[in-house]
Amino acid sequence: MDWISNTFDSLQLALYESVVQPIVFGMGLGNLLEDAFDATGWLLWGLIQVAVLLLGIGLLERRWPVEPVTDHAAVRTDVFYTLIHRLGLVRLLMFFSIEPLWDGIAGQLRLAGLPTWQLDGLWPGVTDVAWVSFVIYLVVFDFVNYWVHRGQHQLNAWWALHSLHHSQRQMTMWSDNRNHLLDDVIVATVFALLARLIGVEPGQFVAITVITQLHESLQHANLRLGFGRIGERLLVSPRFHRLHHSIGIGHESDGRGTLGGHNFGVLLPVWDILFRTANFDTRFDPTGVRDQLPEEGGRDYGRGFWSQQWLGLLRFFASFKRAT
Repeated sequence: MDWISNTFDSLQLALYESVVQPIVFGMGLGNLLEDAFDATGWLLWGLIQVAVLLLGIGLLERRWPVEPVTDHAAVRTDVFYTLIHRLGLVRLLMFFSIEPLWDGIAGQLRLAGLPTWQLDGLWPGVTDVAWVSFVIYLVVFDFVNYWVHRGQHQLNAWWALHSLHHSQRQMTMWSDNRNHLLDDVIVATVFALLARLIGVEPGQFVAITVITQLHESLQHANLRLGFGRIGERLLVSPRFHRLHHSIGIGHESDGRGTLGGHNFGVLLPVWDILFRTANFDTRFDPTGVRDQLPEEGGRDYGRGFWSQQWLGLLRFFASFKRAT
């Protein structure tokens, strides 16, 4: 595996020296060269992910689609979301806004002598074996991701943002990153803080992020694919997750107009099984949000990126007015 790591490091250095470093110097930000090098790694992983989407998952979509793609404009908007997310814009936003704040808070907590939940402190020696600690971190992240996802569906204000993700009627492998930017920042903040609290190494954090993102792209794909009776209970499949995007069942627990839903697991369906939110019906429903339907009011979620972001903010602020 060393040759893979060495190849990646060489590509990262070449991309940094030929593209990123001149831009950083040109902007007068020479004091951020080390951070820019780290950001180059995220950019390179993003490019690799896009290549996997085009050359791997895209081929599967064309071979076994659930439905024909007819709304190409909506899919192009999702492609834009994927590119700005996977190629580092959200990471850049986090770096200049949220991460310095959390670094300061974490420093103050250490000065105050408050304990953290570093894995090696709770279980001495467990991180000595890299793959063991990686699996544990991956499971912890997935467990928290399940509850974050449920929160997005249970809290009115958060659902007002997250419903944008569910508003795609033409779901494809590009749909995973169709999110409101405020929703992205909230979720990224949760996991950046979690990584600090439990002591995830930077390289493992990157690996967890990349694995999770690629699998989420697969499960959002326009792909008629399940993993079988046993496999469906071990790993989230495109069929399992499409039910999460189904109109009604995906975002309602107790019927029309309620909040909630089913199949919140990101990687592992075990959390849905344990907390009774799993639905293993073998069907491929139309996707979207109920209030988009003409007979349910025909709510407009926007056609392009900026209209979707603006309308998401309007829903977000309106949710507080309803609460009062």
